[in-house]
Amino acid sequence: MHPAVVTVSKGAPLEILQVPTIDPVDDEVQVRVEWTASTPLDLHQSDGGLLVTHPQVLGDGVAGPVVKVGPKVKKLQVGDMVFGFTWREQKEKAFQEFCVAPEYLLGKIPIGFTPQQAVVLGNNFVTVFHAVTTDLELPLPWPVPAAAPPHADDTILIWGGSSSVGQYALQILRHWGYRKLIATGSPKHHDLLMSLGALEVFDYRDPSIVKSILDAYGAIPFILDCIGSKDGSIAPIAKIARKGSKVAILLPVIMKDSTETEEPVYEMDVEKAAAWAEGVDARGVRTHFYLQGKNEVFKNELQSTIMPTLLAEGIVKPNKFRIVEGKTMLERAQNALDLLRRKEVSAERLVWRVAE
Repeated sequence: MHPAVVTVSKGAPLEILQVPTIDPVDDEVQVRVEWTASTPLDLHQSDGGLLVTHPQVLGDGVAGPVVKVGPKVKKLQVGDMVFGFTWREQKEKAFQEFCVAPEYLLGKIPIGFTPQQAVVLGNNFVTVFHAVTTDLELPLPWPVPAAAPPHADDTILIWGGSSSVGQYALQILRHWGYRKLIATGSPKHHDLLMSLGALEVFDYRDPSIVKSILDAYGAIPFILDCIGSKDGSIAPIAKIARKGSKVAILLPVIMKDSTETEEPVYEMDVEKAAAWAEGVDARGVRTHFYLQGKNEVFKNELQSTIMPTLLAEGIVKPNKFRIVEGKTMLERAQNALDLLRRKEVSAERLVWRVAE
């Protein structure tokens, strides 16, 4: 048995639960989870009960050493420092001392990078690949071909460019040869987003942002919404999207934010979140389904090979992060959740120590 951080009911403080320590089988490895990074999904599950059966272990980003391997493991061995996005069942969850996952969901942390840096990639890195290839239907072949992709010079709008997903979207799309990338973000992050690949960045608080984007670029064929807020992002995007536009929106759609006194309200059907123009293809991004696609390369190589390779080569840079302190695993997890709820996070990830 080992300790895990769980949500026990909607809006209730997190608790510690002793859960079984599972031995790896077949191609699985057991990892001692030293570091994790909290995400908005943790808040959605804790405060809104989104896709939760209580009590539920939280977390989907892990970094730490491999401590046991199954008999069919080929790439990893005991002692390897690994990182990855693991989420499908309790034994894979991150907010616990030990997790067990198949080796294709984990990559070796490259030399020169710390676990704290590596752990910020997983879920957001995978989200970009899934949203771009499945929902926007833009190719990201591996290895990266020398020739430019078919839509290299089509405009791609990244709404919420300073978000973790937005930052990786800019870097990944640039590397694959997409040249006409624009983004939204607060002015203090404009230089960062330009350095990551944006040709131009628009202030999302500007009341004339819709007109400014349409005047500068006309119809936008591809839009990635990294925020998923009914009023904050989807409403203006619905005014920008035209017939033929493909729009990928991170789920859930936030109809009303969580506060310390009120529950959030979510919507999973993006068609209900706005009055879309005829011919707009708006889709909700379901990252948790990325293994169900037909792309066997992504299943087997995305986290085990592509992610550590792009990190090691400097193609993608880890998000800026803040270490969340606390005397115990539970206190650190709760402190990170409270920071997310109070919206005290901007262009950074909240990283905290799991196993002592």
